[in-house]
Amino acid sequence: MSAASRDSSSAGCRLYLITPPRFAVTRFREDLAAALDAGDVACLQLRLKDATPDDVKRATETLMPVCHARDVAFILNDDAGLAHALGCDGAHLGQTDGDHAGARRLLEGRILGITCHASRHLAMEAGELGADYVAFGAFFPTDTKEVVHHAAPEILEWWSQMMEIPCVAIGGITAENCGPLVRAGADFLAVVGAVWNHADGPEAGVRAMNAAIGAA
Repeated sequence: MSAASRDSSSAGCRLYLITPPRFAVTRFREDLAAALDAGDVACLQLRLKDATPDDVKRATETLMPVCHARDVAFILNDDAGLAHALGCDGAHLGQTDGDHAGARRLLEGRILGITCHASRHLAMEAGELGADYVAFGAFFPTDTKEVVHHAAPEILEWWSQMMEIPCVAIGGITAENCGPLVRAGADFLAVVGAVWNHADGPEAGVRAMNAAIGAA
């Protein structure tokens, strides 16, 4: 993933990994390396909702080198200031995660992604302030977080026809259900459980997701 807009050189839909909500950093480093070595992954989002800044710093210092060694972008959830301070490749912000315009200025030259739920209006606002991608969802039920906003594939189709800024689909996405999202125009599929909870391990999860994307 880069800060560039969608263009003719795009490799098509790609995998956007999000960390589990809790993990042991040292052990997870091994799982992450194995997952990234198993197939194409655009980026990893570090999402530790209940962690202290020190915990986030430790996780970043441990995991970001694993990503960078494999040309995978490392994005921090929720906190643009901390992402900047830690040297992350960017930040992903929800609608209540601070000043988006200020985050855009702070993260100049880095990736800024913004959650837009199922709202065309929020997506247009994000695009106007310079977001590098917009995220829509949830498309399916998920155990990762309480689902308040439900999105349909049509919003991906609308966005991909209207805008060059990439879009991310999120929420309960698996190898079994992702086909309509890929065909609707999603540039990235954000997944948690489909990889980390795969019965045969995260490597198999990445391979299954990439195979499903390729077959869509």
